[in-house]
Amino acid sequence: MSTTLLNRKLDRAFAHVDADGSGSIGRDDLLGLGARILVGFGESPTSPAGSRLAGGIEEIWRTLTAQLGARGDAISPGGSGAISPEEFRAGMTSAFVEGDRFEAVFEPAAAALAGLCDTDGDGAVGPDGFWVLMDAFGTPREDAAAAFARLDGDGDGAVSVGELVEATRQFYTSADPDVAGNWLFGPL
Repeated sequence: MSTTLLNRKLDRAFAHVDADGSGSIGRDDLLGLGARILVGFGESPTSPAGSRLAGGIEEIWRTLTAQLGARGDAISPGGSGAISPEEFRAGMTSAFVEGDRFEAVFEPAAAALAGLCDTDGDGAVGPDGFWVLMDAFGTPREDAAAAFARLDGDGDGAVSVGELVEATRQFYTSADPDVAGNWLFGPL
């Protein structure tokens, strides 16, 4: 099911994690993304919300490396070795796009992330909470504004937590060029 669109989205996801631009990512890079998110929201990694996010990120890493280990790639399951962009794309596709691990692994992490963005607990994410998230991912403000406008399908100035989780699913797994989730981090 690998498509050019999915590959472009997974390459962007890789770049989010590869904040230092080294061309490979490791466990610490993914945890670093989580730390940037938690700092942005002023959340401790030991709080219930912080623990959910950190645990979700750790489980994504374990699943990704286990998938690569099962494919015979150089990284061992649960290991902390470096992953190339090609390995990342292959592992993500195998585990979460074509595989059955999205609901069990990625979705809880996405829900924890969306919950952090819901800063007042009303079930919705406003532009300010969305911007904090996008800033942690390194998304330019103008791209974040375009993304928010696209995800706010009814124009009410908010994206529900459920819609943000669904947009995450669409970004990481959908080959449909018309889904709103393609815009999660701005135009592709």
